[in-house]
Amino acid sequence: MAKFAFSRNPAFATNAQGGVVAAQNMSAQQLDELYNRPAAPESEVMTVEDTLAKTVGAFALLLVGAAVGWLSAPLIPFLWIGAALVGLVLGLVNSFKREPSAPLILLYAAVEGVFVGGISWWYESTFGGGIVIQAVIASLVVVGITLALFASGKIRASKRATKIFLIAIVGYIAFSLVNFILVATGVLTDPYGLRGATIAGIPLGIILGVFVVIMAAYSLVLDFDFIQRGVNNKAPRKYGWTGAFGIMATVIWLYLEILRMLALSRR
Repeated sequence: MAKFAFSRNPAFATNAQGGVVAAQNMSAQQLDELYNRPAAPESEVMTVEDTLAKTVGAFALLLVGAAVGWLSAPLIPFLWIGAALVGLVLGLVNSFKREPSAPLILLYAAVEGVFVGGISWWYESTFGGGIVIQAVIASLVVVGITLALFASGKIRASKRATKIFLIAIVGYIAFSLVNFILVATGVLTDPYGLRGATIAGIPLGIILGVFVVIMAAYSLVLDFDFIQRGVNNKAPRKYGWTGAFGIMATVIWLYLEILRMLALSRR
């Protein structure tokens, strides 16, 4: 899952002035230079409109890649699997890069699109019943509700919630890794591994998926908060790409998790 490029959110590493080093790790001289730096021209600072344009552009490229992945999946089944691995590497590179790179982020969008398109084709051909369109609609609903709640001020990022979020992310990564190893080594024959186990007749994967969707929604809150702070503090315009990357990675994560929940519910 690309979002696990992953527990690192731009909001955790970028300070209010749009720099890439946390204030507490900077020397007094560096802080003085930062705060005495002349304000950037309005055309060179982050804006909601510019960040939105970057986000829309990245998603447009993602959709083009998804179309390629969907159409090529029956003919070249390993293309989207390779794209998943390349996307993972690009996600990690973009996450830990000190400054955003528009070409790398757009390349990530295209490659992840191929992966998303291919795996969506697989889910649709395996489970049918419009599972992909249902996952798309559900993802859009979650994103829309989260954005509306954030815009209205009803939900905000907080230190305590973010700490819980990070702990939950680490736990989920550990669970996913163990589950993958158990399936890959043949210890568990269910292709979903531990997720296929049931509790009161409900697959564990669905129960876990609900919590993951909540985590993804909070990750979106962190992405929106990063953009809001960047705009308010006149961060350099290039950090709009960081916001676009964060939202895109979160939405992909959310969509894939919902797809898996729907598949488990149909078994």
